[in-house]
Amino acid sequence: MNRPDLRISIGSTVFSNPVLTASGTFGYAREFEPYLNLHRLGGVVVKGISLSPRKGNPPPRIVETACGMLNAIGLENVGLERFISEKMPYLREIGTKVIVNILGDSLDDYRLLAARLSEVEGVHAIEVNISCPNVKKGGVAFGTDAAMAEAVTRAVCEESGVPVIVKLSPNVTDITLIARAVENGGAQAVSLINTLLGMAIDSRSRRPKLANIVGGLSGPAIKPVALRMVWQVARAVQIPVIGIGGISNATDAIEFFLAGASAVQIGTANFVNPGVCDEVVRGIEEYLVEHRLQGIQGLIGALIVDC
Repeated sequence: MNRPDLRISIGSTVFSNPVLTASGTFGYAREFEPYLNLHRLGGVVVKGISLSPRKGNPPPRIVETACGMLNAIGLENVGLERFISEKMPYLREIGTKVIVNILGDSLDDYRLLAARLSEVEGVHAIEVNISCPNVKKGGVAFGTDAAMAEAVTRAVCEESGVPVIVKLSPNVTDITLIARAVENGGAQAVSLINTLLGMAIDSRSRRPKLANIVGGLSGPAIKPVALRMVWQVARAVQIPVIGIGGISNATDAIEFFLAGASAVQIGTANFVNPGVCDEVVRGIEEYLVEHRLQGIQGLIGALIVDC
């Protein structure tokens, strides 16, 4: 049997395989160069970028939890212009697709980011973080309101010359409503889930373990929730779905494909095993060969439901 075809497409961008890194867990890629062949990745999703640099939240801002971690980094990043001048030259050299995650406090922020990044050589797609608060609407997160989610998606799509992926928050009553809204806004794909809100308390000091009090829960603990939401969204929209949440090995990734994901992003597992993405790519290939599947497309949405 020939080597299985792992290629997937998002809009006009073709990825060599469906294994991507999750924003905020892989830095700007250079940090992981000693641990894996970056060219082997389907794509690198870089740390979220805002118009101006952000220092993030005060420490402590990471706490280990049962089967996962809480983080309250606060979207620390170098800002748009430093990203373009300092980080993109290296990213262009590694030979894999680059997806830039963007974040803002207003529609104008997102428009400016999308327009500027569309001019940058080597940017293959934009991922929109809609978990950010809209300061002009009193701090309501874009991703928790369908109308605002659609509006920010449309604003980015109008300015972007590359495919637009919208990253969905799980901290909503019905994630399919938001997914359909961003699809209506022109998104070429959705990625989910972002972290779940959580907190940790030190019983001895009687104080929160995070300086920010609450943070985002990620890791294996959230995988069942992520799988359920990916399955729901994949049946609700016509655009590709990228699964995120607790993926630590090839078996985890395959479960997301069966649920309807066309690609996956690996996040927290990178901190435990910096070479995990390469291992997952190999594991997917082995599974496809074992099950005599010619490519990844034969696995997407192939869940058998007896009801």
